[in-house]
Amino acid sequence: MPSLFASYLRVYEPLTAFDRDRQSFWRRYVQQGRAVAPSEGPLRQRTAVIEALGAGWTRLPDLPEEAYVLEVDDALLVCPWNLRIRVAEAALSARDGVPSVLADAFVPPILAGQAKAVVEDWRSGARVLEHGVPRVHEQIATWGVPLRWFVLFDFEERDLVTRPGRRALRYRTEISKARRRSSRALSVLRKTVGEAPITEAVEEAARWLEEFHPRSVVELDYGGLVQLLSDETLAEDDSPALVAGGLAGLSKGEADEASAAYDRLVARWRAIQLLERCN
Repeated sequence: MPSLFASYLRVYEPLTAFDRDRQSFWRRYVQQGRAVAPSEGPLRQRTAVIEALGAGWTRLPDLPEEAYVLEVDDALLVCPWNLRIRVAEAALSARDGVPSVLADAFVPPILAGQAKAVVEDWRSGARVLEHGVPRVHEQIATWGVPLRWFVLFDFEERDLVTRPGRRALRYRTEISKARRRSSRALSVLRKTVGEAPITEAVEEAARWLEEFHPRSVVELDYGGLVQLLSDETLAEDDSPALVAGGLAGLSKGEADEASAAYDRLVARWRAIQLLERCN
């Protein structure tokens, strides 16, 4: 099957972030060798959802509990897929802004009702009261990387692999560092551009990070996007450094420097986004 042309922002939490039952479940999951590699996960997720939903879309399915797993300094960290809540949210968003006839054809009312109940229970129901703040551990962006994600990382945290048959680019950092970077970026943006869309986007990312355990790890994975980029382009990619440079220019009042970094960044990723129209 072809790669999914998408990037991923993930948070891996230590087992202590989960309740006792979940800790036991994830330990058994790892011991049984069931953990899925990030390179295989996106297609596995899509296949699981399609097979569970079937052609009728008449119910919100039960989906497998899977996760990506990291081992850092002998500590086990887990990034659950949260497929059921993600499918429910996708079903509801698919109906937004669409005429009711089309919305009902793509997402029947009975499925929409089930999805709404799942989302409401997840966010404000007994699940939250029993297990704490709801957490969706993975965000997905198709045909590009949201610029706000680069705020969370330093260029030196890059891991690039361009071996035949194994190409990948990812950034990985401690969540404490990602939070500090987002906080500094927000401070600069609020002072210089005010409540602009980019400020709101970075604030949204910062709020999301606050949901997780302080010893978590944050990962930006270029996923299937690496299939659209040459080895040379991947090696030269310095998007986090461009974001950092733009923010530094704003903080020093050097608008030209900030604008140049922003323009380079937007042009780079617009070229990828335009490929969707050619697909």
